[in-house]
Amino acid sequence: MLLTATLCLLAFGAVMVYSASSATSLLQGRGTGSAYLIKFLVYGAIGLVLMRVLARDGLARVQGVIGPLLAVSFVLVLAVHVPHLGVSVNGARRWLGTGPLQFQPSELLKLALLLYAATLLARRPERVHDLRELLNPLLVVVGGACLLIATQPDLGTTMVIICTTVALLVTAGIPMRKLVLLAGALVALVLLYAIVRPYARARLTSFMNPWAHAAGSGFQAVQGQIAIGSGGLFGAGPGESVQKIFYLPEAPTDFILAVIAEELGAIGVCALLFLYGMIGYAGLSAARKARSSYSALMAVGLTSLILSQALLNIFAVLGMAPLTGVPLPFVSYGSSSLIVMLAAMGLLLNVAGGASAHLRVVPAPRRRRVDARRREAPRWGGELGAEEDRDRRRRDRGARRAGAGGGRGAAR
Repeated sequence: MLLTATLCLLAFGAVMVYSASSATSLLQGRGTGSAYLIKFLVYGAIGLVLMRVLARDGLARVQGVIGPLLAVSFVLVLAVHVPHLGVSVNGARRWLGTGPLQFQPSELLKLALLLYAATLLARRPERVHDLRELLNPLLVVVGGACLLIATQPDLGTTMVIICTTVALLVTAGIPMRKLVLLAGALVALVLLYAIVRPYARARLTSFMNPWAHAAGSGFQAVQGQIAIGSGGLFGAGPGESVQKIFYLPEAPTDFILAVIAEELGAIGVCALLFLYGMIGYAGLSAARKARSSYSALMAVGLTSLILSQALLNIFAVLGMAPLTGVPLPFVSYGSSSLIVMLAAMGLLLNVAGGASAHLRVVPAPRRRRVDARRREAPRWGGELGAEEDRDRRRRDRGARRAGAGGGRGAAR
């Protein structure tokens, strides 16, 4: 189900990225109109290769690189604010690189934070019952990352990180009273940030009544609602969107759902939601059947990472949440997001395939003959593999005693 839904979303995304970008590219005289499609296919191919590698033994591969990956991600996010290194687009400094080769470090950081949080909670699950132990180091690291990303400004990625962390804490068994305290503190911080930063305050006020700010901060929301309303139940037809031609900002990226609603109608949006529902159901089923607490936390975190970003984008386009600026996973154009989301899906496929990993290396005994089930398990071992080793050693000792006794009887 995970693989089917992912491939369907990628195919659907390729068609809609071409539809949302070709008309404006042709009218602006920028080639044949397929530039966005070609880039989407190239980055999608890179992501699929990475997904395939991680789907085979991803949990074992990431164990030794979580710390370096987190450190590198923090350094790259800090480098965005360095002059001549960071790239500013529409008033936001979120990218590194030059020309068409640009990378958004916050996308990598949110995956690194997920791996770090899942490892920390699996190693010491009792820390969720003590806010002081939970604060240091988990919430300090996550809070510092959110602060750095929010200053870019990138409120969407910040919200995705917060939602994923909350899902991990709930899975780890945090008491409801402590969760309410954390939620209250978070709401207070968000309100304080909105008061201090004019950018965030404008987003919130335009969300409450976008039509009152249709010529300013509410322009994107208004154009998105016009596109959705124009689609009706069955849509205007593939390629027939009018809003995508210079009316709807960021049509191939943040507002691709509005183009889908205008061309394919409510039926097309429901089909898209069904595919994300498949990912949610299969991801949580993989968490329920996981062999270890670490694998279960990874499955819940990865599923939450994908679905929280999808829901934030959908709610923002439908006018049910402030504009967040996050792309629709597997569908929107965005090189960094597409590659990172496919890497996350590769890890989720690895968990769903039955892989498990301990948080420390367990040396395996040398044997000439290894059964097929043991050969499929990762070299990090698992709870089931340890039990099978003990049962096998008992059977071997019993067989040796029986053989020795039989030999002595025959000699007599």
